[in-house]
Amino acid sequence: MTTRPIGVDLGLGPIAILATGPTDDPPRWATEHRDLLRRLVTERGAVLVRGLRLHDVSGTASVFARLATGLMDEKEAFAPRHTYGNGVYSSSKWPPTQQMCMHHELSYALRFPGMMLFACLSSPTSGGATALADSPTVLAALPDELVERFEHEGWLLTRNYNDDIGADWTDAFGTEDRTAVEDYCRASAIEFAWQPDGGLRTRQRRSAVIPHPLTGRRCWFNQIAFLSEWTLDPEIREYLVDLYGADGLPFNTRYGNGDSISPDTVDLINQVYQAHTVREPWQDGDLLLVDNVRTAHSREAYEGPRNVMAALADPVRPADGPPTVEVTTS
Repeated sequence: MTTRPIGVDLGLGPIAILATGPTDDPPRWATEHRDLLRRLVTERGAVLVRGLRLHDVSGTASVFARLATGLMDEKEAFAPRHTYGNGVYSSSKWPPTQQMCMHHELSYALRFPGMMLFACLSSPTSGGATALADSPTVLAALPDELVERFEHEGWLLTRNYNDDIGADWTDAFGTEDRTAVEDYCRASAIEFAWQPDGGLRTRQRRSAVIPHPLTGRRCWFNQIAFLSEWTLDPEIREYLVDLYGADGLPFNTRYGNGDSISPDTVDLINQVYQAHTVREPWQDGDLLLVDNVRTAHSREAYEGPRNVMAALADPVRPADGPPTVEVTTS
């Protein structure tokens, strides 16, 4: 194996950049540096490894497996992905001209990844960064009264699974068996109703602020703004409302008591995210580890081919720490 010494650059806010490689055995390198990488993720919220020259699916999947304490299959997917197996996926399929706003992966699920792993096999011509934002910083920057309300009530997510936007229910739950979907929903505190056209409507209440499972720090951990109707492109929202009605949108969020969230509130949350966003353009072969509770991520619009792999690692349940909103399952 050939490699040169690691250099660490802590000059990008929450992003630590490790320069290394090239190496002829990236999985072995990942094994040897696993403790360092995981320590940096805990301390900094994310770490970007540059120089490994990851270029193929099998080798990258092996690197993911060496760095994770466990990989998990995705349930309740927001958008379709290509599955490579064993918790390894393509990035979410989303129009390249549209930004995917800041979010924490599966923050609406009762079992979510504690860490996200990303690898860029080929970078786009322009744009397409996986930008980051530190959730405790975002939490501190939001108005106290807004945080207090969400912390007390939590938030509601309503989804209507259809073929027009995002994942349909078979993709989201990984099965065509309605009984299996119903069992999952009951076990996950999700209200559900099958629609006359064969679609599925769900509703779930979740915490908006949770303690970090390792450090205990309070984190703004949700997808209140990302999955709001007001984050949709206005023309797309108008089209979907005309097609399905205001209650039939593919997704929408509310306060935990069911009250509507105003467009101004959603704009405010997104503005706070934007004010605390950092980004580093992808380069071919990059590896990115993200603490999914402490650090929100987005995907910016891009041009040209973009091939980014992702893995959901280190599964966590809110029960592993004190919840802010009680969730009961049957």
